[in-house]
Amino acid sequence: MTDIPLQKGDSTGEAGPHVPVLSRPSTAFLDVRDLKVHFPTDDGLVRSVDGLSFQLEKGKTLGIVGESGSGKSVTSLAVLGLHRVGQYGRNKARVSGEIWLNGKELISAAPDEVRRLRGRDMSMIFQDPLSALHPYFSIGAQLSEAYRIHHDVSKQAAKARAVEMLDRVGIPQPDKRISDHPHQFSGGMRQRVMIAMSLINNPELLIADEPTTALDVTVQAQILDLIRDLQKEFGSAVVIITHDLGVVAELADDILVMYGGRCVERGTAEKIFSASQHPYTWGLLGSMPRMDRERTERLNPIKGSPPSLINLPSGCAFHPRCP
Repeated sequence: MTDIPLQKGDSTGEAGPHVPVLSRPSTAFLDVRDLKVHFPTDDGLVRSVDGLSFQLEKGKTLGIVGESGSGKSVTSLAVLGLHRVGQYGRNKARVSGEIWLNGKELISAAPDEVRRLRGRDMSMIFQDPLSALHPYFSIGAQLSEAYRIHHDVSKQAAKARAVEMLDRVGIPQPDKRISDHPHQFSGGMRQRVMIAMSLINNPELLIADEPTTALDVTVQAQILDLIRDLQKEFGSAVVIITHDLGVVAELADDILVMYGGRCVERGTAEKIFSASQHPYTWGLLGSMPRMDRERTERLNPIKGSPPSLINLPSGCAFHPRCP
């Protein structure tokens, strides 16, 4: 494979004298290299993601954890090519680095090519299903559209596939509920619908962005079990994004801890929970209630607030809060 021009510019995406070139793809199914996502604003450049790298194999689950504003969701949107780049003036994102999916580089790819991959080879369970689902169209219409856009099939075949997926994710009476609208479903059922939509084309990469937010603990457990079972069935690579360490403890093989748009620690789930090295990871673990031991002291939350992504502290961004 020959080197391919990525884009003109420096790390912020602005015009510059050097033209970065792509290196050869790795054997990993998903390989993110030095990903940077910056947003120009009137107050300065917001470095939402600033040099993130990780790899993920098929059949494995990566948990990305961190506080709100650490860059988790921005990373997932960059992988799916959902940032507005190029034609939106000062609101556009400046995305650089490399994102390899099964040997294809996505950042330098044409938008139409990424659009063909999105929903078929890679898909996402969004954080809020009520806003992600269209309120006007029925569940069946939205599921069928997600299937027909990637397959040349009849409406009847697409509807049958939609009913099959609703049944697979545990929606009762799927042949009848398929005509209902999102507001007629409970929060947990809407999340199941989102999972059905994300898996309707058997994608090889599934990104779950806070899939259990605002759900009670019983429904949370059901959703996590569902994701685990469907991953085994489809053999997908899964990225689960959350601030809940209990969720990644249930699902993840490996964990990546983000702070201030950067990775501060990564390793196997066993290593992160038993022998983590970074003080921020210690703080996250110390802020999590434990049900497997007697409660003898109060939770010890991390003092202070996350830093401004416009004016990050020098060196380790966590040092102003580090005990």
